Amino acid sequence: MGKKGKKKASKEDPNSRTVCQNRKARHNYEILDTLDCGIVLAGSEVKSIRANKISIEEGFARMQDGEVWLYNCDIALYPQANTMNHQSRRPRKLLMKKSEIKKFAEQSEKSSLTLIPLTVYFTRGLVKVKLGIAKGRKLHDKREKLKKDSARMDIQRAMRARNN
Repeated sequence: MGKKGKKKASKEDPNSRTVCQNRKARHNYEILDTLDCGIVLAGSEVKSIRANKISIEEGFARMQDGEVWLYNCDIALYPQANTMNHQSRRPRKLLMKKSEIKKFAEQSEKSSLTLIPLTVYFTRGLVKVKLGIAKGRKLHDKREKLKKDSARMDIQRAMRARNN
């Protein structure tokens, strides 16, 4: 009798996964609210994102003519695309409902807040961007946050040691 070959169920669905995170954003900014939105991409850009060739560290979003655009997001060139390749740092349109644009983006315009991309991820095969409305932190604010975080971690370690 032969063994039946069973496929191992993959833990991670390739159509639903986080591709890129902006780790600096939570350090440099205080995130007030978040929103998931779609993004308009070319075919070679999607293939490059699937290969994790994207950087949103320097990215930001801005309102222009009633639409929200993502700037300074670097998607590397896809080598197999040859002549049909994309520009790596071109502005990309974000897909949001008009009510979301009014509530979210106009709030950032009025109160001088910044729109920052926090994560880029796939869901059901579509590329989505989690956009955060953020207030910039001063140097002393960053130091205070680091002190609070380290104190919280020390307390957690002490509690774990006490329980064991």
